[in-house]
Amino acid sequence: MPAVSKGDGMRGLAVFISDIRNCKSKEAEIKRINKELANIRSKFKGDKALDGYSKKKYVCKLLFIFLLGHDIDFGHMEAVNLLSSNKYTEKQIGYLFISVLVNSNSELIRLINNAIKNDLASRNPIFMCLALHCIANVGSREMAEAFASEIPKILVAGDTMDSVKQSAALCLLRLYKTSPDLVPMGEWTSRVVHLLNDQHLGVVTAATSLITCLSKKNPDEFKTCVSLAVSRLSRIVSSASTDLQDYTYYFVPAPWLSVKLLRLLQCYPPPEDTAVKGRLIECMETILNKAQEPPKSKKVQHSNAKNAILFEAISLIIHYDSEPNLLVRACNQLGQFLQHRETNLRYLALESMCLLAGSEFSHEAVKTHIETVINALKTERDVSVRQRAADLLYAMCDRTNAPQIVAEMLSYLETADYSIREEIVLKVAILAEKYAVDYTWYVDTILNLIRIAGDYVSEEVWYRVIQIVINRDDVQGYAAKTVFEALQAPACHENMVKVGGYILGEFGNLIAGDPRSSPLVQFNLLHSKFHLCSVPTRALLLSSYIKFVNLFPETKTTIQDVLRSDSQLRNSDVELQQRAVEYLKLSSIASTDVLATVLEEMPPFPERESSILAKLKKKKGPSTVTDMEEGKKEQTEVNGGVEPAVNASTVSTPSPSADLLGLKSTPASGGSLLVDVFSDAVSATGALAPGSEDNFSRSLDLPGESPASLLVDAALGADADTAVPAAGSEDPALPVPDADDLLNK
Repeated sequence: MPAVSKGDGMRGLAVFISDIRNCKSKEAEIKRINKELANIRSKFKGDKALDGYSKKKYVCKLLFIFLLGHDIDFGHMEAVNLLSSNKYTEKQIGYLFISVLVNSNSELIRLINNAIKNDLASRNPIFMCLALHCIANVGSREMAEAFASEIPKILVAGDTMDSVKQSAALCLLRLYKTSPDLVPMGEWTSRVVHLLNDQHLGVVTAATSLITCLSKKNPDEFKTCVSLAVSRLSRIVSSASTDLQDYTYYFVPAPWLSVKLLRLLQCYPPPEDTAVKGRLIECMETILNKAQEPPKSKKVQHSNAKNAILFEAISLIIHYDSEPNLLVRACNQLGQFLQHRETNLRYLALESMCLLAGSEFSHEAVKTHIETVINALKTERDVSVRQRAADLLYAMCDRTNAPQIVAEMLSYLETADYSIREEIVLKVAILAEKYAVDYTWYVDTILNLIRIAGDYVSEEVWYRVIQIVINRDDVQGYAAKTVFEALQAPACHENMVKVGGYILGEFGNLIAGDPRSSPLVQFNLLHSKFHLCSVPTRALLLSSYIKFVNLFPETKTTIQDVLRSDSQLRNSDVELQQRAVEYLKLSSIASTDVLATVLEEMPPFPERESSILAKLKKKKGPSTVTDMEEGKKEQTEVNGGVEPAVNASTVSTPSPSADLLGLKSTPASGGSLLVDVFSDAVSATGALAPGSEDNFSRSLDLPGESPASLLVDAALGADADTAVPAAGSEDPALPVPDADDLLNK
């Protein structure tokens, strides 16, 4: 080991570090550390006063031991004493120890604050920087209270050195992030903006970070920074790499400052001043032009710095969303990155194009890359890139390419990672409904979705397909035929059984003329799935069976035998038992007219116009929502949940249910097949026949609910004289919840 003189360094520290490195085992290291801790403790507690060098050396050893992972519970006061030294090295070690080991709630904070005040008042730039670094590193509330009003004065003072201004700006930024209520806004706010014109680019960089943070919460006080930021950005972008030698990184002039300025401009709308706006557009065009130039270096650092500025400029272009030419150029530039060998660039390109797809100016340009994106969805090895590709396909989807995109997403769903399947299922369901070419395609898509990823299809999805089938007479027969064929598969998901049970119970008569789908065949097919299903699904199938009794009298005996079996009448589940008892009694004693009334077909759901669009415009601002994307953005607003429904107070007026998939878009004239049957707003509708909403409502009961009795009296409200009591009870049965209420659940 080379000899170290006392003046050049701390020989004792070097020897201790060497001993630690030479330890052969963990036990030997701990033994050496404990020996050193005992020695340091005895020195601190000894009668002989230690000089500054010795304190510095021992404090350094404690700091090194702490960095090795050992607890240090002494030496803090000695570190505080070093702050009063006039030697830079001693003061530096004291501040370093405090920054690393002193807790923000320590009792020594007041002593530290006094030492910091003395250093800030000393006007010694080196001591001031050390004090500011310590404030930023500790960042306690007490320090903010003590120095939040002093640091702005240092920042804007005319005689403050550049290095101190940098430290002061970053220190104030730290205090503002931890205790924003303690940083006062005052005269200094207007003066700090002018730091963007400072000759020292280090000061400009630090000031830009501070102004960006402050302007997010106080935009009006810092709005004058826009013109200054554009001016500074223009000078950087138009400069050659040799003009800013000290701040040029691999032939890219001031990349960090450029990125910070572009982020600052994203805090504000486009400049109103024509000259400033024109200068900014020139900057964006220059950045896009430079991206097309051949690289000046083959090193990855050069491309990283260059692309960082490019992506931040594209983010600003997307934020403004007012320059069609720039948006299309940005899209074309990103399209070149979609097949880049660098995974990060492909990811960032897909992410940025998702935002570009939301602009009316660049949507068509994004669509030209659909084949590349589909290929990325199929071939990318990185799951995060595949997820971004799926997001982009969803964002670029419209009526012209919906069948292709939905088909590709369904194909990908079969091999998709489990972590993103649920999200893709919801997106496919939304796109299939919003851009349905016809309802048969929609039904096929949703049933295919259930077949491929049934475990990830939420109840809202199959509720929705049932509602649409009920509302459309022209698709009911096709839906019945399709689900009948789907149920014939040997392995059938339970959600498919639910959809099949509901639709065949309502519209099985539409396909009963075919011998291959006769009533008895339909019943046997459904009943073959019965023993494999959960309790809620079995309850739904029992409701389908009683519907069959009404639709197909020839199946009455067979169904009664099933209802009469011990597995139903003595079922351990009270809901199934009660349904079996009541349905058996109803089928036995009710006349044909009574059955037809009780088990009447579900009425269509009332149509409603969108109520989410107003909420979206209020939240994001009308200018940010283009006509083309309104519906899609509405969907994403409620992608995570279901809106609460407004319940009806009477049976005769159907209540609007929740939009179960958040697909409330106003139907486009002559085009949209999306029927919005739900809304928060309640509007008057024609009265339905009494009891019509009770039909089949119990088939949608969810687990955990108390069993609802089939109210025959209520169902026969139009003819009170023929009321039939509920089986097994002399008391009148409880009312059945409205069908809409049950769908909401």
